Amino acid sequence: MTKLKYVYEALKRASSFLLENGREEGAARILLQHELGLSYSGLIAAMRDEISEAQFNRFWANVEQHAKGVPVQHLTGSEEFYGRNFLVNPDVLIPRPETEELIEETLQLIERHLFKEELAIADIGTGSGIIAITMKCELPNALVTATDISQPALETAALNAERLHAEIDFRLGDLTEPIKDRKWDVVLSNPPYIGHEEAPSLSDSVRDFEPHNALFADQEGLALYEKMAEQFPKLINKPGIIGFEIGYQQGPAVEKMLKSAFPDAVVYIKEDINKKDRMVFAIIE
Repeated sequence: MTKLKYVYEALKRASSFLLENGREEGAARILLQHELGLSYSGLIAAMRDEISEAQFNRFWANVEQHAKGVPVQHLTGSEEFYGRNFLVNPDVLIPRPETEELIEETLQLIERHLFKEELAIADIGTGSGIIAITMKCELPNALVTATDISQPALETAALNAERLHAEIDFRLGDLTEPIKDRKWDVVLSNPPYIGHEEAPSLSDSVRDFEPHNALFADQEGLALYEKMAEQFPKLINKPGIIGFEIGYQQGPAVEKMLKSAFPDAVVYIKEDINKKDRMVFAIIE
């Protein structure tokens, strides 16, 4: 490989290489920022700076790994969510922007429907902790509990909570089992919702590198929603709020489950920014 002298040359070569390998060229910029410890604007300002051979070799090794399918977030070890930086690794699902919309809608619903200073909020299947930690950071007076069936995921979430100074009660266990000790004002969940039959259609970066227990569920991805909907009536305060992230084709089915569990609730499907069904909410009065 021809020796490169400048930052812009490294970026140009990596971008072209990733495009040739069917990856998004923008990943090259993220990996270069990571290697050089620069913000986006810092990288732009440094384009004519020299890049050392050692820096380039480390950067290029990551570029090659990404070309093989390894997610950028696993190479940098982090992802931004709701303006905060979260540690991620192969034990947890990589945060998606759509989940930010779940948070945004929930905060608006809380403001309109719940008038308590100290809310009890539960996040079921917390993964890296993004939902629980963000809710705690946005509502510092809330009592926030987060559950997961995976001990390694909870350990990652606990690290994120410590880094972001969020006091969360983390509990190991399946779905609502760890939170049956009380009633809750808000329950949120972004559970596994991809049907096993959909695995071949997923990108290799997702299918081969993200934890399957955080991706796939039985009954065409609907099994966990059904279980939670059945369990929620004993666990939710009145007034209370339930918020699910869903697969874009699952809205009507999940809406029906929550309507069945809470016949008097206001249940609705909300689209994400891409106009796809992405959330289902129930407002229990």
